[in-house]
Amino acid sequence: MQELLNLLTEPYESYRTWQIYLEIFATIMGISSVIFSMRRNILVFPTGIISTLIYIYLLFNWGLYGDMLINFYYSSMSIYGWFVWSRSRVDEVHVGAEYMTKKEWFYALLLFLGSAILVLTIYYFRPVLSNGFDLSKVAESGFNYIWTDYIDTCTTGIFLVGMWIMARRKVENWLFWILGDLISVPLYIVKGYAITSFQYFIFTILAIMGYMMWKKSIKSNKL
Repeated sequence: MQELLNLLTEPYESYRTWQIYLEIFATIMGISSVIFSMRRNILVFPTGIISTLIYIYLLFNWGLYGDMLINFYYSSMSIYGWFVWSRSRVDEVHVGAEYMTKKEWFYALLLFLGSAILVLTIYYFRPVLSNGFDLSKVAESGFNYIWTDYIDTCTTGIFLVGMWIMARRKVENWLFWILGDLISVPLYIVKGYAITSFQYFIFTILAIMGYMMWKKSIKSNKL
């Protein structure tokens, strides 16, 4: 038990207090965003943007460039999703939901593969990025991947697809969130970010609930 407690708390000993509070605030905004998404409420996007912008800053400082890319994409896609949802509202704040088409599944596969190539390329140039974009470090770049890099690559693709189809109001977005969240819970504990790991644990529960709620909304509209 003590070993687990040390695993969760030791990384934060080197943090400044304001950095811990910043991660907590980003987590609160992230959870709020998922709750709004469950309810098909357009407020999912402004709360999500706040959370992802904070995480872009935090993840860059942690050297987690794949995860940083995810959050940069989230911020951009949130703007797109905000626009799409604002034109698809069934009332002032809520939107309808749909199932994915075969063409969208094909595009989702392309997005996943494209993101995997991009993330692996970013990690290839890790020495350049971790030294403030120092181009003199290019010679040190290479296929020096560790096992977490490959998992980051997979979760990046999963989350990018999930965000894209969520913006398009597709029920299946929750399946991608559930898978990505389940992987991220132990991954962030291993990386030493317990607060963020807890966020993904809550995300997993909310994503399961969201999937059931969105399916129920489509079924009720067909009755």
